[in-house]
Amino acid sequence: MANIQTLDPTASPLDYYGWELRRQREAHGLSQGQLGDIIFCTGSLVGQIETTKKVPTRDFSERVDAALGTDGVFSRLVGLVLRSQLPTWFQPYAEMEAKATYISTYQAQLVYGLLQTEEYAQAVLATGMPDDLDGLVAARMERQRIPGREQPPLAWAILDEAVLHRPIGGHEVMRGQLARLLEFTGHRWVRIQVLPFEAGEHASLVGSFTAMRFDDDPDVLYTEDLISGHMSANPETIREAARRYAHLQASALSVEASAALITRVMEERYDNRSRPDEYSVA
Repeated sequence: MANIQTLDPTASPLDYYGWELRRQREAHGLSQGQLGDIIFCTGSLVGQIETTKKVPTRDFSERVDAALGTDGVFSRLVGLVLRSQLPTWFQPYAEMEAKATYISTYQAQLVYGLLQTEEYAQAVLATGMPDDLDGLVAARMERQRIPGREQPPLAWAILDEAVLHRPIGGHEVMRGQLARLLEFTGHRWVRIQVLPFEAGEHASLVGSFTAMRFDDDPDVLYTEDLISGHMSANPETIREAARRYAHLQASALSVEASAALITRVMEERYDNRSRPDEYSVA
């Protein structure tokens, strides 16, 4: 007789998801392989998700709901599951980000997480050598549902020009990432400005930061160091961050000029001509 792994649905959102998937599948009299055939995946993948060896995606969850007639149960659960895959220190920020009505961020090194392509995000997250890269990437992609909500926050991102030139993931990945940024040109809820090299010294040489505003909660400032993130609602800190952000906006290119610079870098630095796509991580 097959050794069936016992699951504790109270252990984590991922465990509960696997337990409920198995329960619903068996209630419909389906084997893992049969369910896999219905939702266009392998029975092995179904089994790995049931036993928490793989993290479900939103697409998988929506197909399961359709196949089993579960009225969106798994589509709702998957948000909790993916959020639980984020580093523990990052989860409070993700919860606040999801509630914010206005987000303003300055990014000195990388494209802001809500604007990253999946390939770019994978290259960035891989540098931390995580145990479950796929889970982290899926969680980051889940965060990107925020700008697509019916009532999303206004998100204002200032990217240092260095972000455009740093070849994260190689030339093809960067070309796709810059093209993704250009998709937000004229977007109602997202504004992107580039802080050009020619701005010289500026108000946030110390690094990146993100400020969030809410309908019913105090403003929050978020920063990161090498190993964790930090949030502050201190009014003086918030005022100082707002002052610095205003100076950054004044020094940055306009939204239109920023789009033109992104286009130029994409075409000149990451064109489609044959070139080595190798890169190394120090």
